[in-house]
Amino acid sequence: MARAQNLSVVTKFRAMHDSGCFVLPNPWDIGTTIYLERLGFKALATTSAGFAFSRGKHDGGVPRDEMLAHIREIVEATALPVNADFLNGFADKPEEVAANVKLCVDMGVAGLSIEDNSQDPAAPLYEKHLAVERIRAARSAIDDSETGVVLTGRCEAWLVHDPHPLRTALERLAAYAEAGADCLYAPGVSTPDEITQIVKTVAPKPVNILVSGFNHQLSVSELGDLGVRRISVGSGLALAAWGALLRAAQDIKTNGTFNLLADNAPSANLNELFRQRT
Repeated sequence: MARAQNLSVVTKFRAMHDSGCFVLPNPWDIGTTIYLERLGFKALATTSAGFAFSRGKHDGGVPRDEMLAHIREIVEATALPVNADFLNGFADKPEEVAANVKLCVDMGVAGLSIEDNSQDPAAPLYEKHLAVERIRAARSAIDDSETGVVLTGRCEAWLVHDPHPLRTALERLAAYAEAGADCLYAPGVSTPDEITQIVKTVAPKPVNILVSGFNHQLSVSELGDLGVRRISVGSGLALAAWGALLRAAQDIKTNGTFNLLADNAPSANLNELFRQRT
């Protein structure tokens, strides 16, 4: 992506966080990217889990260079801003996070997230000071790039089953905001009261909320009323697709029937969608 074009996309993405509430759906390949753009969404985000499952790997099992190639593939498949799920930056040390963030920015992304999940079962969250320094390093790398890419700081307290996830998330998200994160995100939060506390703690910076199966009862309008600026679905769409496949395949294997294929997407519609692209 040409530098001028990339800066324009980043500017658009940054402005989307200033007011209102928008949905940032997560495709996992070129086809789902094209469909979500054609449906009318205004920005997209990658999903580390959705992509990993499509490659027969566990979430976190995709190496850095393979993930960077995937991110570039998604960016090049759409004219929309793309936010990269960049896990823990594929490094522990702040200086290595900075180097990897530079590589991610070079893929043409409009935003990227850095999380504090260490992938160490004995200490699943990075020590707080180190976690903050990692965000600070990512911020510095983006500033050096002069792109304005939106940096999201993620606290994984709920996902790693922290004993006090709300308290941990509030403390860390406030610190990540101070360290330069533009947007704050604690995947796993589900109650309106907890969401409100997060929004108030990091205000005026915007908050991203993950909506998936565990909190699917939340709506865009309700989250907007709580002050949420951005909603993503993480691996939710990929898991919906996997759910349909698993149910249909198990029905065929167990019952010898094909009833669950009745509601398949029409191939003619998909052929037309992708023929328009080519």
